[in-house]
Amino acid sequence: MQEAATRLPLIGEVAPFFEAETTQGHIKFPEDYKGKWVILFSHPADFTPVCTTEFMTFAAMQDEFRQLNCELVGLSIDSTFSHIAWLRTIKEKVQFRNLKNVEVTFPVISDLKMEVSRLYGMLQPYASTTQAVRAVFFIDPESKVRALLYYPLSNGRNFQEIKRLLMAMQTSDREKVATPADWRPGEEVIIPPPGSCGAAKERVESKDPSVRCVDWFLCFKKVA
Repeated sequence: MQEAATRLPLIGEVAPFFEAETTQGHIKFPEDYKGKWVILFSHPADFTPVCTTEFMTFAAMQDEFRQLNCELVGLSIDSTFSHIAWLRTIKEKVQFRNLKNVEVTFPVISDLKMEVSRLYGMLQPYASTTQAVRAVFFIDPESKVRALLYYPLSNGRNFQEIKRLLMAMQTSDREKVATPADWRPGEEVIIPPPGSCGAAKERVESKDPSVRCVDWFLCFKKVA
């Protein structure tokens, strides 16, 4: 049981398939999201304070993610009825920072049997055997797992970092480049290092004005 609870899907593998009931109806995952990026994330429980602030933040940013061809899917080990009651409470009663009257319209999975939580390693036995930790899975348009983030039960996620990482991966895919530490959209990206001595020599001797080389293995360029 512990092995089943803690096994994580690996970066690069196809996201494990499941069907589930959500606050927006039945879904087949990742099949229903083919061609889009998806952020699948878990939270410990409905009607909990940290989760409430997280859901309000994600809901407020939903249009920003959709502009990046990315959909949001939430999950906790609660019933659909509990989800609905909690989301109504958020909209009608909760204010967090400058957020008020926030309506959560992305689907929230009901996972009472913990099947999806175990499938995605969202249950961490040394943290809790009945609550999913704050897991975040980035699934690409080919339904492959591209990145994972895990937070403890006590601490809310950084949603600007979630968006930044999504944009970084999309930039890497589009431009065939890497991104440096703390990269932000609009900053220089890293050109993959050359694979031979000849290519390394050509790289450092290049007069290409769009490329800035610190050394043969570390060269930057701007992208649109």
